[in-house]
Amino acid sequence: MASEKNAVALTGFFSSLFHNLPKLLFTNLLFAVPFAVIFGIFYLINILTGLNSMFIYFLTVIPLFPFYAGVTQVTSHMVRGEENVDILPNFIGGIKENWLRFLVHGIVMYAAVFISYYSIVLYLGLGSKNGMFYVPLALCILIAVFFLFMFFYVSPMTVTFDISMKDIYKNSALMTFGELKHNLFAVFGILILFLVCSTVLMCSFTPVLLIIFTIVLALFIVPSILSFIINSAVYKNMYSMIVDRDSKSKTIDKKMENRRKGQFRDDEEEPVAEDYSDLEIDESADGDEFIFYHGKMMKRSYLIKLKKEAEERKNLK
Repeated sequence: MASEKNAVALTGFFSSLFHNLPKLLFTNLLFAVPFAVIFGIFYLINILTGLNSMFIYFLTVIPLFPFYAGVTQVTSHMVRGEENVDILPNFIGGIKENWLRFLVHGIVMYAAVFISYYSIVLYLGLGSKNGMFYVPLALCILIAVFFLFMFFYVSPMTVTFDISMKDIYKNSALMTFGELKHNLFAVFGILILFLVCSTVLMCSFTPVLLIIFTIVLALFIVPSILSFIINSAVYKNMYSMIVDRDSKSKTIDKKMENRRKGQFRDDEEEPVAEDYSDLEIDESADGDEFIFYHGKMMKRSYLIKLKKEAEERKNLK
């Protein structure tokens, strides 16, 4: 049964992917412009400074990430099953509404990759001399995986829900291992995309072809398809969990408010505009027990209050 369900989900994924492929390619074209400009700037910085560091190139992520908000916005609409997704308005709208938050996400991502990479390299080198260092190496790899899974959720959650940055990172962190199956599906999809791209690059038999294929893949194919793969794997469950949690929170708040008002049942609205002329209640009695009145359980003090308010309304008429 589970295998049949997975087969249906996989079929649905490829059907949606090929159906939306022209729109995904158009999204990549929109993303390619800032990508090329920003990467070109950091390429010049790297050459002029003589540092020749990979992490200078990777700094591109920080100013580029706000534009990735547009890509995420578009693919989020696609995985929700929306047929007529307007690419340009959604792309621009995603950037305008989320650029500051995605700039912060870019900084966090850069820091996470920088620290994880150098920690793994450090302990890998030390581990070759002393096996005890493989323990912190394993811990660093686990932390790197944690950050990877967390960022599966950070982007789609930001463009979908109007919640605080604290809640975005808290919810994303909780889903890293809470939604492990879907995270592994996303990783599997990313690996397939990586293998396809690697195969294409290996088929480039000259340096010129290698450069051309790399540019085409990086600018015009990979970004939106990568986002589509991740959102297809995690978006549905993420959306359901956040909405259900918000609904449960509102239900709890309503129950607490009803208890403060003395209402025992939560599926009923409080009485309104009744005259309570048929209500006989001893106001001088001790205690504040629940009283059954017109199909509802309410505290005696609350009923007394409602009766007095009804009498005041009657006197004003």
